[in-house]
Amino acid sequence: MKFAVVGGTGLIGSRVVRKLAEAGHEAVPHSLSTGVDVLSGQGLDAALAGADVVVNLTNSPTFDDDSPAFFRTSMENLIAAAERAGVGHFVILSIVGVDQVPELDYYRAKTLQENLLEQGAVPYSIVRATQFMEFMDAVLSWTADATTVRLPRTPIQPIAAADVAAAVADVAAGPPLSGILDVAGPDVYPLDELGRLTLTFRGDGRSVTTDDTAGMFAAVPGSVLTAGRGARIAATRYTDWLENA
Repeated sequence: MKFAVVGGTGLIGSRVVRKLAEAGHEAVPHSLSTGVDVLSGQGLDAALAGADVVVNLTNSPTFDDDSPAFFRTSMENLIAAAERAGVGHFVILSIVGVDQVPELDYYRAKTLQENLLEQGAVPYSIVRATQFMEFMDAVLSWTADATTVRLPRTPIQPIAAADVAAAVADVAAGPPLSGILDVAGPDVYPLDELGRLTLTFRGDGRSVTTDDTAGMFAAVPGSVLTAGRGARIAATRYTDWLENA
């Protein structure tokens, strides 16, 4: 099959392109660097021409209240282009529990993205992933100073980007789900404990202070960010990923 992978040069997109190519498919990465602009629509018709499947892995440049506008415009343009091209399957990557955290601007924006896809005419699949292991450094930086990192006890089930990409590629190569697949790593950690584990492994002398008001994930209730029944559980453990990162 032919796949148009929009956002195909990023952390997940480049891996999805590689996975699909290894399986014998034609997977073409598209991004601003290849002349495809999901906000203006420039290059979309050419990018999707002849594609059996479109995989949208683009992301908002911000996580604030500007993000809904990005997802609305980009999805409207992509869905319209997919309909014109006769694409038979449209896949997006979202976040486990995304529709249960309306307090976060970015999560509301990703929920909007899902809703727009569900309301469109193109058969679709949504892959929701838990938090990427690769983003842990960024999470630590949000509430850190020279000596201390403040983190809440929010349960997190980290997953490696390679495992996310494998799941997206598998779903994209199959029939449309007309629904959602959750994917997650094998282990659940309180975020503060995950922070301590990360700093200790790296020989970072900063300490972690448990603060249930600190950072973006403080707004997340209960175990919203962990996978429920029916999720696909990846093999890579966080401790193994740390050793190989």
